[in-house]
Amino acid sequence: MQQADDTTEAALAAGERTTAHATRLGGKDVSAQVQSWQIERSYATDLPAAMRAFSGSSAAQLQVQLSGTGGVSAPELYAPWAPRATGDLARPGQSVVHQGGVGTTTLPAFRGTVRSRSAQAGTDTVQITALDGAERLRGPALLPKPYAGFRLGRPVASATWCVDELLRQAGIHSAPPPRYPEFVAGQPLTLVHASLHGGFATAYGQPETLPAPIDYAWTRDGAPHEMALLPQPAEPTDVTTVSASWFPRSRVTVPGSRLFVEAWVNCAVGSDDTFRMELVLDRTGGTTGTLSMDVNFATGRVQMGSGTTNGDFVNAYFDWPAVQALKGVWHIGAYFDCVSTGNTVYPTVQPRLTGPDGTVLEWAPYLVTHPYGIQPVAELRELKLVTGVAVEGVQLTSGLSAFPSASVFAQTDTWTKAAELDDAILPLHAVPRVSGSQWEVIGQIAKVAMSTAEFDERGVFRWRNHTRFRTTPTEADLTLTSVREIASLTLTEEIDACRNYVVQPAKVFENFGVDEGTTYNDTAVRTVPANGTLTASYVMADEEFDIGPPATDDDSVTTAGSQVRFATTAAGTTAVKGAVDVLTRREDGYLVVRFTNRTAQTLYTAKKDGTPSVYLMTLKPKADPVERSATAYVAGTASERYYGRQEHTGESTDWIQDLASAKALADSMYNAGLYPVPVIGDVEVLYDPRIQLGDVVRLTDTSGTLLNTLAWVVGISTAESADGGVRQTLTLRGTRTNGTPADTGLTPDTASDPAVVTLSRYSEVASAFPTLSALTASGFTWGEIKESAYV
Repeated sequence: MQQADDTTEAALAAGERTTAHATRLGGKDVSAQVQSWQIERSYATDLPAAMRAFSGSSAAQLQVQLSGTGGVSAPELYAPWAPRATGDLARPGQSVVHQGGVGTTTLPAFRGTVRSRSAQAGTDTVQITALDGAERLRGPALLPKPYAGFRLGRPVASATWCVDELLRQAGIHSAPPPRYPEFVAGQPLTLVHASLHGGFATAYGQPETLPAPIDYAWTRDGAPHEMALLPQPAEPTDVTTVSASWFPRSRVTVPGSRLFVEAWVNCAVGSDDTFRMELVLDRTGGTTGTLSMDVNFATGRVQMGSGTTNGDFVNAYFDWPAVQALKGVWHIGAYFDCVSTGNTVYPTVQPRLTGPDGTVLEWAPYLVTHPYGIQPVAELRELKLVTGVAVEGVQLTSGLSAFPSASVFAQTDTWTKAAELDDAILPLHAVPRVSGSQWEVIGQIAKVAMSTAEFDERGVFRWRNHTRFRTTPTEADLTLTSVREIASLTLTEEIDACRNYVVQPAKVFENFGVDEGTTYNDTAVRTVPANGTLTASYVMADEEFDIGPPATDDDSVTTAGSQVRFATTAAGTTAVKGAVDVLTRREDGYLVVRFTNRTAQTLYTAKKDGTPSVYLMTLKPKADPVERSATAYVAGTASERYYGRQEHTGESTDWIQDLASAKALADSMYNAGLYPVPVIGDVEVLYDPRIQLGDVVRLTDTSGTLLNTLAWVVGISTAESADGGVRQTLTLRGTRTNGTPADTGLTPDTASDPAVVTLSRYSEVASAFPTLSALTASGFTWGEIKESAYV
């Protein structure tokens, strides 16, 4: 329920029937012009109406009838062809905010945008229809297709992560968004953004290595913003870290780049006190370099280093007592300036940490001058994370001219937290293919996952799982009685709500690994102009899995998979390393590859023999998933004895990819449907602006049905007419049954009552037909003789 002030609480307790409302269109108050209004909210569930469970999405709709003002009619002011100066107030897409309440105070009731307007000539009324935040999710649903999950046999995402990603695409954020998601030539670019909201997948970059599921959990308790990766040792006393890595969407070059990596952590939650972010650089000859940042919350030491992976390395460090003393959420950033005009560079490094109390720790830019820290020509290969503390929002950015200012670092005033998730469910080894709008896909996931998706009265999106049905509520948010609040009430009970044999299919990967998918071979050598760019496009089907930027080969190394070689001549004379940024992105059915030459020399995509060097390869699962089913059934229950066996089979879908998830869904449905719950018809109640979808209310009827039970609110219809009266009608789902049938004093009739047939005895047949010949001569059939027809 919404929280109300003392004035509203007192008015509701006193049964106040005087109502108030406030309506704004385009930020302008039009409350005095509102003739009538109506708000509808309900879950678009497809579960049986009497099931003790519900799911689906809810898009609230507001209808407002608006009159004119100042002696000018509403159609003249707000009709589709009205002057823009007045008509834009009611145009489609315009912002709408509505509040309702009792007495003199109001509570948020709706926040959305105008969907349509209708004006009838000769009247003083314009009708406006608005939809809530679901209207912002009309863009095409796009989800990444990483291959790491089925390659490694480990979950790469979850249904919850997919919902969060679809929301982010529409600008609805649960945590700080990527800094520079769109590619603009010459501008900074987000190379990796891993929200870690229930998955390692990312829309920018691609996961490469994943931890084992037994070593971590997704936690909302203690997450810096919404959800975090939490190392989870097998034994509570163990100390452990988990690691993951991502390929960037652009393999930028070193020297020549400035790289900024950051994350949000909670050092008070985890199994170890260490945190590490590492940038791996692909050098000539297959060796790799490393740029890293380490934070030890137990000692307070922060280190930034440069060197060769598993080789010579140098660290600059600082000991900060605050890092050791302050437990809670830290925002950690590391800046590596690797710009140089030569073929090697001594990096300049700089950290910044913002503590849970706002403490800012940083040191001035530090130039690494030790020979161990020098970085030769290379391309950025991957971002690695090693953590023993809860972490969220790992992000890698290139192209910044300097370390971000304090406000830019904190992303102050650049986003609003407008989404709340539930625990991560339905782990995915492969992200399913999606089509339709973002809202349509979220609705599909909600139904499959027995979850709910909705925007509340303040415009905040809320996602809730089926786990709410594991236990029956015992407390109500509000009590409604027939003495005062309930105007009408109807109860119905039907057997269709009984589901005591539940089957939930799952599409399970049982043979992990990858095979070569589609390959792309250039047919001509391409020219990359000096200090210029070259863009190439390749047709790519939607079902193909993502391709990261191809690795740059030199003459000593040939990379397996996607690769490219740059040469100083079209004949492929000399290979060049660390000279070209390579970026890939999917766009309108194409894989777009952009080559940016960072040198003053023209380069060519040529092998040593002069043939084209661009080679791209997709990966596909070694084997298709196999459909398995999880069953929730207990033989011989009272439910089956009284109601018979009632079967329900869930939808076969790509969103359920493991039997544990399928079993959890089946068990949830079984527990919800073991006994039919009485259907509570639409209940007209005294208007209460605090009631929200998903609330639990207690119904107490002493006037006829003798009802005293808890119910979930799954639909709300509120309308105020021109005379000022407000009617509110609730659609409810019962939370419990009326117990197991007893049939006291009853002897139920059997299911069938066949007619009694007297059968002949052997002695009677022998007496009537003393010999076999007499029996044969009679011509009677065996059935006629057996049923005594002729004996």
